[in-house]
Amino acid sequence: MQDIAGREIRQRCYPKSEMYLPIAVQKQPQINAAVAEVVNEFSPWVKYMRFDIGQDWSGGWAIFFRVMLSDDAVRNRLGDVATRVMWRTTDRLDLPNLGLFPYFDFRSESEQAKLREPAWEPSLN
Repeated sequence: MQDIAGREIRQRCYPKSEMYLPIAVQKQPQINAAVAEVVNEFSPWVKYMRFDIGQDWSGGWAIFFRVMLSDDAVRNRLGDVATRVMWRTTDRLDLPNLGLFPYFDFRSESEQAKLREPAWEPSLN
C-alpha cells in the first residue's frame, strides 16, 4: 500500500484482544450461596453482604465485598468479626480457582443510614 506521494505505507497489525472473564462470573449462584452461609453463621453481627466482580486497580480480576455490620458489632467486636468474616468467606469460596482476589469493606448500619449509598442497600444482588 502507498500513500499519495507514492511512499510505501507499513501497515501495523495489532493483536486482536479478547476480554478474559474469570470463571466466577458463571459461578454467581455458588458465590451467593456461600455468602448467605457466612451471613447466617455470623448473624446477628453481620446483617448482609453484597459483592461485585470486576477489575481492581492493577487490572486483575477481583471480588469486592461490602459487609453490613450491626452497630453493636462495630462498637464491641469489629476486629474479631471482620477478621472472621474475611477468613470464613475466603475459606468457603475457592477464590484462586475462581480467578479472583478478595477486597472487603465494612460498614455499620448507622453509618449507612447517614450515607445512604445505593450500592450498600440490602436489596442488591
